[in-house]
Amino acid sequence: MVAEGTVTRPTLWGISHLGEIVFYLLAAVTIIVFAYGVYQNFVRYTSGQEDWFDRLDALPSRIVTAARIVLSNRKLFDRDTRGGLMHAFIMWGFLTLLIGTTILAIDMDIYRNVTGMLGTEQSFFVGDFYLAYSLVMDAMGLLFVVGVGVALYRRYAVRKARLWGKHTSLEDDFFIWALFLLGVGGYVAEGVRILGTGFPAFETVSFVGWFVADVLVIAGVSESMAQAIYPAIWWSHALLALAFVAAIPYGKPFHMLSSYANIVARDEKAGKRLPGVPADLDADTGAEEINDFSWKELLDQDACTKCGRCSSVCPAKASGRPLDPRDVILDLKSYREDLDAGETEPVDIIADGGESVVASETMESCMSCMACMDACPVDIEHLKSFTRMNRQLTDQGDVDSNVQDTFDNIMGMGNTFGDPPDERAAWADDLEFDLTDAREEDVEYLWYVGDYPSYDERNKKVARSLAKILEHADVEYGILFEDEKYDGNDIRRLGEEFLYVDLAGHHVETFDEVDPEKIICTDPHSYNTFKNEYPEVEYENFADDPIMSFEFDGEWNADGDVDVLHWTQAVEELVEAGELGLRGNELDYTVTYHDPCHLGRYNDEYEAPRELIRATGATLAEMPRNRSNSFCCGGGGGGLWMDIDEESKPSEERMREALEDTDAGSDVEKFVVACPMCMTMYEDGRKTGGYEDDIEIVDVAELLVEAIENGPGVETTAASGAAGQAD
Repeated sequence: MVAEGTVTRPTLWGISHLGEIVFYLLAAVTIIVFAYGVYQNFVRYTSGQEDWFDRLDALPSRIVTAARIVLSNRKLFDRDTRGGLMHAFIMWGFLTLLIGTTILAIDMDIYRNVTGMLGTEQSFFVGDFYLAYSLVMDAMGLLFVVGVGVALYRRYAVRKARLWGKHTSLEDDFFIWALFLLGVGGYVAEGVRILGTGFPAFETVSFVGWFVADVLVIAGVSESMAQAIYPAIWWSHALLALAFVAAIPYGKPFHMLSSYANIVARDEKAGKRLPGVPADLDADTGAEEINDFSWKELLDQDACTKCGRCSSVCPAKASGRPLDPRDVILDLKSYREDLDAGETEPVDIIADGGESVVASETMESCMSCMACMDACPVDIEHLKSFTRMNRQLTDQGDVDSNVQDTFDNIMGMGNTFGDPPDERAAWADDLEFDLTDAREEDVEYLWYVGDYPSYDERNKKVARSLAKILEHADVEYGILFEDEKYDGNDIRRLGEEFLYVDLAGHHVETFDEVDPEKIICTDPHSYNTFKNEYPEVEYENFADDPIMSFEFDGEWNADGDVDVLHWTQAVEELVEAGELGLRGNELDYTVTYHDPCHLGRYNDEYEAPRELIRATGATLAEMPRNRSNSFCCGGGGGGLWMDIDEESKPSEERMREALEDTDAGSDVEKFVVACPMCMTMYEDGRKTGGYEDDIEIVDVAELLVEAIENGPGVETTAASGAAGQAD
């Protein structure tokens, strides 16, 4: 027992002995229901396939890192500061109230009983500890209520668009209103108790509860009335709390557990690398049924909080394409739950026509830009699930006809254009110097030119510009001529895994023979797959297959001995070393720069292209959506090869943004890119959007060549077409 007059509060004040027994019985039932629900969910994950790599290795480190991510709320502040603060208030307030309730339970149910059995019942819930406890609980509880209040305002008053969608349901209302009533109900119970116990002076530390008690007095509630109504207030609060805890595993509140687990199991290179497939051509590599997804992909579905951040940044959705990344994840989850409950019959996961969970045109709309994954606060790996469904489409032969033509071109000619391999280096015929054949001479830089710079007329100019830069810098570089094939990055994201492996095997076999110090890539897509994916392929599993064109059976660059670079990274090093002789004042343009998805979001390279632009003297005006928030050109994920019906092309929207939303506005003269696919898409968008007279599309390499021409002691030769011969 606690002595009268002790600085503390009476626990279970006004609750009868029978009431206490009922409460503890209900609490026990709540814990059982909660535990069973959690158990059911995790048993469900075991029905999924094994993941392609160990996601639980170094588990203690993963747990600590995930805790740091969750507790900092850092991803929630990205693009939405108010939303980040709101969630931080709710999360920290909720955790504090949970910890506070646990402390009280330890005192009541453990410490007092143990000390009672030892002779004298004692409580640590007294004195300074109680005062500090009450102050912290009131303060953090207030933050919790404010945070939930802001959430209610954003959802119901402002009706923030991304919070509403086809999967918005009553469970969302239950979740947010239950939190609000729990927070407010706790203060009402506290206020009634303070009033009913005669306003003990020390309870002023419970400043919110004291305020509520004052309001009750003004409303005409007397001390005796407070004593009479307190049990009803307490029971309503207790029952709601118990019901909420019991419901956690069965609805949206489960994200409080599944989201953390999802972050623990995350792949830090998700998206930039994709899982491999078995060498058996008859193996299932797609998603014919829901259990074909891995346990992590099933966990992704449960971790989704319906926040809509992925939807709000998706360029496909913004362009009117039939893709909403949130809906795809939640469609899979809803189908899985309905199937488990016997409320639906099994259907195809994805199909071109007919009944299916996801339509083929939905996946064809994806640009593989990774904006959804970058925006997701709980590390859902959308692209991994999307690729699995694309593999299913490929297995079924349900791919877009233009994409199938591209596959055929690659299989027949080794490039996406279907042009002869011996014309791959024809773009260099107009140069006034010869390119080194890296197959015959040792080179420091093996330059992988890529499909579009090799065969597309506009991008051939970019290839020639980069050749002039490398020649001017007097570095040892060479190309593979007809032994270069398409890199395979985008067809892999379209589901054509075996053709990708064949291309990868051909290239690493060639790389192994050439043995360069560095590989530089014109295209960020090539850069990504060489750097992040070629080292992951288990070539020995495929080398003996007669349909494969390679015999290489080892690992390639697993230790990173060969430095794989995007060309801007390599040339930035040359600029810093003074090899290009630039003074930084050669050009006087106002330009803006577009971050390619595969260079920026995929590989966190944002500064090298910008440093090269600044090195020319051009003034760089940033678009509002830049770096990790860059808006995709629309060409990734096979978009370059498809005819997609859309309200407004992503490239047209980006042109508008460059000219209307940058600080320089219409003064922007050049739209600078660092990706051949971006060049193609934006040249198209400039025409279809009516911007031909307003802005010019140039590659960073073309800007550099013009600056080199204008350098000290260099005769300008642009008009004569002899640019780059200054040295």
